[in-house]
Amino acid sequence: MNKNILGLEKSITKKSVDYLNSLLANFQIYYQNLRGLHWNIKGKNFFDLHTKFEEFYTDSQIKIDEIAERILTLQGKPLHTFSDYIAHSNVPVGKDISNDEEAVKLVIFSLSELLKMERIILELSDTIGDEGTNAMMSDFISEQEKTIWMLNSWLGV
Repeated sequence: MNKNILGLEKSITKKSVDYLNSLLANFQIYYQNLRGLHWNIKGKNFFDLHTKFEEFYTDSQIKIDEIAERILTLQGKPLHTFSDYIAHSNVPVGKDISNDEEAVKLVIFSLSELLKMERIILELSDTIGDEGTNAMMSDFISEQEKTIWMLNSWLGV
């Protein structure tokens, strides 16, 4: 039998799990960056950005859990160590960032990297008829595109 319990082709689902694990790793780095930005932001925009970064990392925490649970639903095993996250991540680690514009630019760049991965996963999940993953990616993409627009507006871009 070449199909898993969900009726999806095992070999292609394995590829989807690999991409989801990469997304999971990148979200973990993004999440940790947001925590650091939340803690270390300084300046006249402190109150607004401190609150906004908390909103972002709370949302990311939920998404991380959703991604890991989707991997499990597809009968895969989610990555769960920091060494795995670093090894599979394209999102840069933001260290000691306290400047408001630098912080917002890091968030925009990170979201752009996540979007690239999500679009690959969206296309793959559409191809294999994996509606659960497809719906999740579609929701992530529309929300993150709007966030990028808003953050670019904050920067005056």
